[in-house]
Amino acid sequence: MHNLTDTILAVTDPGKVIMTVVVVIVILVGVVLLTLFLKFFRLWLQAKLSRADVKFSELIGMWLRKVDTRTIVLSKITAIQAGLTLTTRDLESHYLAGGRVPNVVRALIAANRANIDLTLRTATAIDLAGRDILEAVQTSVNPKVIDCPDPTKGRDTVDAVAQDGIQLKAKARVTVRANIERLIGGATQETIIARVGEGIVTTIGSAITYKSVLENPDNISKSVLAKGLDAGTAFELLSIDIADVDVGKNIGAELQAAQAEADMRRAKAEAEKRRAMAVAREQEMRALVVENESKVPLAIAEAFTKGNLGIMDYYRLKNIGADTSMRESIAKPKNKE
Repeated sequence: MHNLTDTILAVTDPGKVIMTVVVVIVILVGVVLLTLFLKFFRLWLQAKLSRADVKFSELIGMWLRKVDTRTIVLSKITAIQAGLTLTTRDLESHYLAGGRVPNVVRALIAANRANIDLTLRTATAIDLAGRDILEAVQTSVNPKVIDCPDPTKGRDTVDAVAQDGIQLKAKARVTVRANIERLIGGATQETIIARVGEGIVTTIGSAITYKSVLENPDNISKSVLAKGLDAGTAFELLSIDIADVDVGKNIGAELQAAQAEADMRRAKAEAEKRRAMAVAREQEMRALVVENESKVPLAIAEAFTKGNLGIMDYYRLKNIGADTSMRESIAKPKNKE
């Protein structure tokens, strides 16, 4: 019994318990460190061999902040190999802000190769604004051709009418280059298309005759290009080329025909109005005649009563009425069978 008590006391010795806990903690820490080392060793070694200078502590910190370490490390390696100087903190902060880190790095490399002044701050600001910075740099190096009007919007031509009333249908191709400085806050290519379309309509509308436009379609390009349509946009307008000009409808003749038809309808309406008024006046006069005729027998009776009309006068009046009716029947044309 005494030996069992000594054994229990030995086991529950506070010093040994603390030592056991410390050993367990050290083992757990060692396991965690070994796991992290194995997890990030490949990336760390890849960055080390590429002279990207990514520390283990930075990898662990990015892992704790839920940053895609592989994206950051590979982007930094790409930048370092291209001769750019970017810090891990810069790339990580842009990633945490919701930016597209690989896209920004590729854009910076492309701008550096093309001798375009593009800083990391400008590139990240453009990327966070929702613009494709890589596409902008590529468009700045290799100008883009835009169709006017945009075929995807359901229209194939810009329709305008010259002063002689002939409709012309034009297609234009606009060559633009991205302006990095105005990319933030600058209007998109839809604005360029709308302005070019407006310029084409204005130029054709100011032409005296459609023949002058067909003879010199380049006048449209020169006139539209001289208006400075790229102001306030994210692009620099290089050229406007008229791809095709077709003759459409004779709008002037159609408008004149429509006006003549409207005038004829108005004249018919006026004539119908006058006819209706004449018919109404005729009906009114007939009513007066009937009313007055109805008073004749009363007047004759009154004349007989007062002695102002004799029987011979009455018969003479009846004969006059009969003669009048006979003449009217003779004057009327006979109906054809």
